[in-house]
Amino acid sequence: MRAYLASSIGVACTAALALPLALYPGPAHARAERTVAAGSTQSLPLRPLGSRGSPVGGGLDRGVAAGRGDAAVERGVTASGVRPFSLVGVVWDRPAAELRGRAQVRTRAVGGAWSPWRELLPYGDEAPDPDSPELRGARAHGGTAPLWVGPSDAVQARVRPERSATADADAAKAGADAAKADVDEDAAKADVGSATDADAGSADAGSATADAGSATADAGSATADARAGDAGAADTGTAALPSGLRLELIDPGEPPARPGSERAALRALPEHPVPTAGGEVSAAGGGAPGAKPTAVGSPGRPSWGASGPSGPSAQPPSPPAPSAKPTPRPSAPSTEPLPYPHPHTSTQQPNPTNPTTAPPSALDADANAEAAKVAAARYRAPRPRIVTRAGWGADEKIREAGHVYSKTVKVAFIHHTVTGNNYRCSQAPSVIRGIYRYHVKSLGWRDYGYNFTIDKCGKIYEGRSGGVTKAVRGAHTLGFNTNSMGVAVLGTFTSKKPSAKAVKAVAKLTAWKLGLFKRNPRGTTHLVSGGGNKYKKGAKVRLHVIAGHRDGFATECPGKRLYKKLGSVRKTAARLQGR
Repeated sequence: MRAYLASSIGVACTAALALPLALYPGPAHARAERTVAAGSTQSLPLRPLGSRGSPVGGGLDRGVAAGRGDAAVERGVTASGVRPFSLVGVVWDRPAAELRGRAQVRTRAVGGAWSPWRELLPYGDEAPDPDSPELRGARAHGGTAPLWVGPSDAVQARVRPERSATADADAAKAGADAAKADVDEDAAKADVGSATDADAGSADAGSATADAGSATADAGSATADARAGDAGAADTGTAALPSGLRLELIDPGEPPARPGSERAALRALPEHPVPTAGGEVSAAGGGAPGAKPTAVGSPGRPSWGASGPSGPSAQPPSPPAPSAKPTPRPSAPSTEPLPYPHPHTSTQQPNPTNPTTAPPSALDADANAEAAKVAAARYRAPRPRIVTRAGWGADEKIREAGHVYSKTVKVAFIHHTVTGNNYRCSQAPSVIRGIYRYHVKSLGWRDYGYNFTIDKCGKIYEGRSGGVTKAVRGAHTLGFNTNSMGVAVLGTFTSKKPSAKAVKAVAKLTAWKLGLFKRNPRGTTHLVSGGGNKYKKGAKVRLHVIAGHRDGFATECPGKRLYKKLGSVRKTAARLQGR
C-alpha cells in the first residue's frame, strides 16, 4: 500500500512540474518563433539571355565580352525551386546608376497558376538625399520599386535594355540614305536606257552605259552601306544595363506574437496623445532596436514605444509647444499667472521709475506673444489612430541604430508606393514589412523610407522609427528629405482612383502632424533642394505645405489620380485644424 501511495505521489508531482513547461514555452522555442517571423530575402542574379530567352552558357555570368558586351544584352532568370515569397524587386550595384531598360516579372501563386508579365517601375526618385551618408554608404544600391505579388513559389524575370534616342535617330537617317540611294539607282538605269535608244552603236552610248553601270554600282554600294549602318545602329545603340543586376524575393514573415491578447500586435495609438511633464507629447516608435515597444496610452496603461531616441544621435527637436508652460484648461483650477490683471490684484498704475513694474509697452508685447501662442494652439487637429511599428510587426533588429532628425516639418510630400493594388486590407501589415525589408536589406537604407503609410481602408501606420511627433528625416523625396515628411498610400494610382477612406486619412494625418509644427495645410512655404532632376542643388523652391512628390522631382508619383485629390486634402486638413 505504501509503495502504491509513493508511486501515485511521484506521478502527480511529475505532472505538476511539467504543466508550466507546456503552458509557457521556453526561450529556445521563443527564439525559433522570432526567427520565423523575421522574414527572409532571396537574391537571384540576372544572367545574359540567349536568342530563345535562356541563360547564355548554362547561366554563367561571364562579364563583358568583345563587341557590345553582355551589359547591352537582355538579362533574366527563371526559378521554381525557391522558398515562398510575396514581394519582388530588381536591384543593382550603384545607387546613382540609371536603369535604361524595361524590367518585367511574372510569378506563380502558391498552389496556383502563373500571373501575366508585370512592370517593375522606376524608384530612383524615392530615396535618401544625394549627399546623405545613407545613400553614399557601402551598403546602398539602386533598384526598382518593389511589387506586391502575394504568396508565390516560382518566378520569371527579364530586363530588356532600351534603344537610345541617338541610335533611333541614326537608324532613321540610315533608312533615309538607303531610300535616296534607291532613287539614284533607278535614275541611273533610266539614263542608260535613254542613251542606248539615241545612239546604240556610238562610243557615247558605251560611255553612258559605263557611266550608268558605275552609277548603279555606286548606288548599290550606297544601299549596302546604308543598310549596314542601320544594322550597326541597332547593334551598338542599345543602352548598357547597370552592373550587378539581381532579382530580390522578399518574404515579409509573420508579425511576432505577443503574450496576452492576440490583438495586442495590432494595437493602435489613441486619438489624443498624453502630455508629459515638460509639455511635450509622448511619441511611439523611438525605442532602441530590440527594445520592448510601448503604447502611448492613458495613465496607468502600459506604454508601447519610447518617445526619445536611442543610440548616438542627439536629442531630436520637438514640435513647438503652444506656450512655455502647459495651457491650463478653463474648467480646471490653475495657479499660473493669467495674461491679464486678476480682479483681486492691485490696480496700482505702473511707475516708469520703478524697475519692478513693467511698462505698458512690455505688457502689450507679452499679451501679443501670448495671443499668438494661443492662436497657434487653436489650429490643432485631433490625433488620428496610428498603428505602431510593433503593431505591423517591424523587425527592429535589421534597421540601423539611432535616428536622424530635421529641425522642423514644413512640407508633407504625398506618394504612392507603386506596389500594386492587389492586396487586402488585412495584408497591409505584410506589405509594409515587405517594403521595409526591401528598403533596408536590398537597397541598403538605414530604415523604412516613408514616415507614414496609409492603406486602402484608411488605416495609418507609423513608418520610419524615431517618434511620430518628431521631425524624423526619411528617405522619400530625393533632394527634399530635410524639413519634410513623407506619407505613402499603399497602391498604384496612375490610372486607378484612391479610395475615399485613404484620401480622408491623408487629410487627418497631415492636419494633425502639420499642426504640431504650426503649418497651414492650405499655405505654401520654401525648401532648399539637395539636388535632383527638377531643381539643382541649393535652389530655393516654393512648394505647397501639402505637396505631391512630382512637385519636387520630375516623376509620375503620386500618380495622376491621387495627385488630383490633393486640393481636397488641403481643404479638409485646414478645416480639421479649425481654419
